[in-house]
Amino acid sequence: MTQSRDERAAALISHQGPTDAPGPVHLRGVVLPDGVERDLWLHDGVIGDEPVPDAVTVATEGWIMPGFVDAHCHVGLEAHGAVSPQRALEHALTDRAAGTLLIRDAGSPLDTRFLQSRHDLPTIIRAGRHIARPKRYLRNFAEEIEPDRLVGEVITQAERGDGWVKLVGDWIDRAAGDLKPLWPASAAREAIAAAHEHGAQVTAHCFEEQSVRELVEAGIDCIEHGTGMEPETIAAMAELGVSLVPTMINLENFPTFAAAGEAKFPRYSAHMRDLHARRFDTIGAAVDAGIGVYAGTDAGGVHGHGLIASEIELLARVGGNEFALGASSWNSRVWLGHPGIESGAPADLLVFAEDPRQRISVVREPVLIILNGRVVGGSAARQSIPHP
Repeated sequence: MTQSRDERAAALISHQGPTDAPGPVHLRGVVLPDGVERDLWLHDGVIGDEPVPDAVTVATEGWIMPGFVDAHCHVGLEAHGAVSPQRALEHALTDRAAGTLLIRDAGSPLDTRFLQSRHDLPTIIRAGRHIARPKRYLRNFAEEIEPDRLVGEVITQAERGDGWVKLVGDWIDRAAGDLKPLWPASAAREAIAAAHEHGAQVTAHCFEEQSVRELVEAGIDCIEHGTGMEPETIAAMAELGVSLVPTMINLENFPTFAAAGEAKFPRYSAHMRDLHARRFDTIGAAVDAGIGVYAGTDAGGVHGHGLIASEIELLARVGGNEFALGASSWNSRVWLGHPGIESGAPADLLVFAEDPRQRISVVREPVLIILNGRVVGGSAARQSIPHP
């Protein structure tokens, strides 16, 4: 008899104690991306290949993959600016509940280092605060400085973060009535070089064409959004190894942004609509060129948290299911210097009842979410936790 999806999910888990028990854990399933069925043993928060005595078996079949990565996420930030520490904690827990277990922060006015000491939260790689020019970005988001102070501010944010600095590359210029770069190319080049000297990589918000072209020429490491990438820029990014986090969810908002500016800035509105109309072609060309493309939701500004599944589904429209899974998991982890499923790696895993390579919407239905070797969520865990 054919099992229902819920019956298959329930069959994946066999608890012998509380799901947050600190003892060793065992699970078996098809491990992605290799596609080989094997056993994993989790002990002291890491993955092992050898049996561990007294391990609790939590899964006996299914598909196992490294936890999701949100490579453009703003924990501690909402539309008005910085939030309270309690609210930032809620952001991190919401992302965890969706299976996001590694976050690259893309700028936040709140110092979120206090979250990094908690083993029950996703790992956060911080980028300090956005750097923008006065009145050329969203209020209360960025450290606002003029170009002559850019090098010094980049060094400051490099020292505050965990190896990343975030620039605002372009925004609407009210005098021009359209998107324009914030930084002279020479200032950007000097600032990026300074960041590299201080051990940090640089990424930048870029919607339009000139900013992304100039920043790639200036030696930047990553581009956020990237809707203005032209063929020559895409070729240069591929040659230089510049990465891309397109935030496909945020690109869906471009018509709304355009409508909001229609009355005062018709050139800007038309530009945004054009960028939106060719977004899949533009990002698809980057994928085809071999650029490293990674998943990011842009949570914390316009969007809420916990939306990684929606981002994965949109990326699947660009490059297919396996590409989208890699961009949100194993490939993104390699890019950020974090291991996937290997002996000695942190035991940050997702278990699914079906193969997500075959049905991408499965990413919305993790059966188990395992963080540092402990089951912290998923449908089977919710069914197994007794309620008072």
